[in-house]
Amino acid sequence: DCIAVCISGGKDSLLLAKLFQELHRHSDINFDLKFISMNPGYDQENLTSLKENCDMLEIPVIIKDSNVFSVAEKLGNGRPCYLCAKMRRGFLYEFAQEQGCNKIALAHHLNDVIETTMLNVIYAGNYGTMMPKLKSTNFQNMELIRPMVYIYERDIKTYMKYIGINAMSCGCS
Repeated sequence: DCIAVCISGGKDSLLLAKLFQELHRHSDINFDLKFISMNPGYDQENLTSLKENCDMLEIPVIIKDSNVFSVAEKLGNGRPCYLCAKMRRGFLYEFAQEQGCNKIALAHHLNDVIETTMLNVIYAGNYGTMMPKLKSTNFQNMELIRPMVYIYERDIKTYMKYIGINAMSCGCS
């Protein structure tokens, strides 16, 4: 396997990258890693933060520019978040394939899973959530994994505070 660890610059994805780096370093299982990030239109402060935090953690990130923020803002009818998330995911799958990867790893944690479940129950009237592993239906031979689904957000925050990293939040305008 070649896993594309997707880094947004937030606390969750920075921890995911560090965990994969350590797993790769100390594991008997043979796999390759690429640390990828998209710049969907971050302002200079957030882009600098992303780069500096990856440098501090010794994560060799590959950053590729896109115009996702501006497109989602233009076409999102005043609610760009859903469109932005869908476009970012597609971009990351494509970017990962360009890098020779067959998996993308996202940093969703237990609180994200619970929140998604509740949003589906309340707003969509169904009981569904994020799966920890699924095959892509749009990108051939690609799989999405969420290795942090059992980690609480409070533990991620504690770790970030411990190592002294101030990660960015959403980053959108």
